Formats: sequence, structure tokens, C-alpha cells
Amino acid sequence: MTVHPGLFVVGTDTGVGKTRVAAAIARILTGQGRRVGVLKPVATGAIRRGESWECEDGEALIRAVGGSIPLERVVPLIYEEPLAPSVAARRLGTPLAPEQVVQGVRASLGWWSERADVMVVEGVGGLLAPLAERMTVVDLAEALDYPLLIVARRGLGTLNHTLMTVECAQRRGLRVAGIVLNSPEPGEPGVAELTNAEELARLVGPISILGEPPYQPDEESFAIALASMEWYDRFERPRQRALFADEVNPG
Repeated sequence: MTVHPGLFVVGTDTGVGKTRVAAAIARILTGQGRRVGVLKPVATGAIRRGESWECEDGEALIRAVGGSIPLERVVPLIYEEPLAPSVAARRLGTPLAPEQVVQGVRASLGWWSERADVMVVEGVGGLLAPLAERMTVVDLAEALDYPLLIVARRGLGTLNHTLMTVECAQRRGLRVAGIVLNSPEPGEPGVAELTNAEELARLVGPISILGEPPYQPDEESFAIALASMEWYDRFERPRQRALFADEVNPG
């Protein structure tokens, strides 16, 4: 299997705009003529329509790279209840094992292997969100070994959430490509929004604040707001092939 350079988009929490940022980056690179693969290993809060699914996050990623891609190639595991994946699976009476997540990711990466040159992967919730039984998002991030792009809210509370996310990533030996401070809701910025970027830059040292995109009502405008950054330079290959050679070691 060809192992492409990638970027793993993670959040400090749910609802911070991970999907919008991941889709915007995929849209920008696609517009530059690059072949971009998109992957969200597990999604919850989807809607079942007979034998098919409607998944807002997966569909946004598919639109970003031009559409006409089977949803299961982008989101291999889907659940209806808007809960942590492990909880949603357990409530169905079918606990989600780490091996199932790994198999789904491997299958999707294998499908994209000859169709993409770079991979944009989006996580679920924050790094310590339960992904499967005895497996969190950071376990998968460690197995993929792509640099992390941390998406945080611009508002009050983001200093704590972002610093904890950075510390968690560093404790696990993960690379951090940078931080995006996002405005997921409309509204005039307050003092916290106006000062957080400077304070975070002081506290996180060499990790860059890559952008503070203002709220945009549509996907294309949001991508334009992020288009000035050379995103391709943030993508890197895994330093090892653990996901492809070994089983994930749950934390």
C-alpha cells in the first residue's frame, strides 16, 4: 500500500469546526490540482435512510474533493446517536473493538492509495474522546502518525483546552503542525477572541497559530478565508508504518 503524506485534523472539543477546517483544506488543495483523499474513521449523529446513510461530516468532505465518492470510503464506521462512538456502539449491543477501527481505516486508506497523493483525516471530538473500547482518538493518531492540526474555538476557555490538547499530543510523541482558532458561530469578537491568539503563541512556543478565520456562512467562503496558508507544506508522511504492520496498542 502506498503511504501518502497526511494531516490529522483534531479538535479541542466537539463543535469547534474540525469538519469545516478539514474540508476547507481539502478544497484548497483540490483547487490547486492535487489529488486529495479524505477520511473520517468514525462518525456519529448520522441519519439512516433505509439501507443508506446521510452523514453531514462525510458529505462535506466528499463535496470538498469534487463529490461522486462512496460514503463508506470516507466514513467506514457510522452511528446514528450523537454520542462518543464507543458509547453509540455499546448502546446498540455491539461494542466497537479497536481492531474494527483499524480495519476500517486500513480499507479506506487502501482504496485511496492509488486515487490520492495526500490524505486529510478528521478525528472525532478531542484527543481523549473514546473512539472504541479501550481506544481513544489519540491512540489512532499515534498509529497513523500524521502531524496534527489542532482546531480550537477563538473564545473564552480555549487557552485551557488548547494547551491540554498540545500537552496530550506531545506526551504521545506526536507532531503538531499548528493551531487554527476558529469561529464556529456568528457574532462580534470579544476580548477573549481578540487576545487568545497572542497568548497561545506565547504559551505554545514553536507551534504556530496558522489562522483565525472569521465565521463564514458557506463552505467556499470559508475555504477562501484559509487559502493564504501553504497547507501542502504541513503534510508529512508517517515516521513508521505501525498502522499497516502492527495492531494499534490501545491506551
